[in-house]
Amino acid sequence: MIERITRLTPEFAEAMGRLVPQLSPGLEPPSAAELTAMLSDHRVHLFVARSSDGAIQGAVALVFYRVPTGLRARIEDLVVSQSQRGLGLGKALMLHAMEAAREEQAHLLDLTSNPSRVEANQLYLALGFQRWETNVYRKVLDDRGPRPAGQVPRPPCFLV
Repeated sequence: MIERITRLTPEFAEAMGRLVPQLSPGLEPPSAAELTAMLSDHRVHLFVARSSDGAIQGAVALVFYRVPTGLRARIEDLVVSQSQRGLGLGKALMLHAMEAAREEQAHLLDLTSNPSRVEANQLYLALGFQRWETNVYRKVLDDRGPRPAGQVPRPPCFLV
């Protein structure tokens, strides 16, 4: 079963505490304040997948943004619990997110995926996504973002 999460609950916080490290080993799970901020942002639709026993076993974020060429959407942080992989939860989350993007009339739906995630990349192709040849650039603007557990921000370095 797939559902949209709109408010922070202890169950959801616990699930994200389990799932985020499986998505990005070494990163600390988001705090309650970070989860609350995400869930209160109307541009972010957070969907979870529940196993047959009702436990949250997967999640995906669908993020909407408007640019001069129209409304776009982006898939972020698709993760399924390691013990539940191969059972169709990732596909169900993706199909639900794709339908939500259509309902909001997004023009494009993008995602990125590490090439080492073979099964995930196969899923995206099977769902009709096309591999897009482009360059992706990233610049860290501050040190408030996610970082490996226990890592403290480095002080600025000045060269004379």
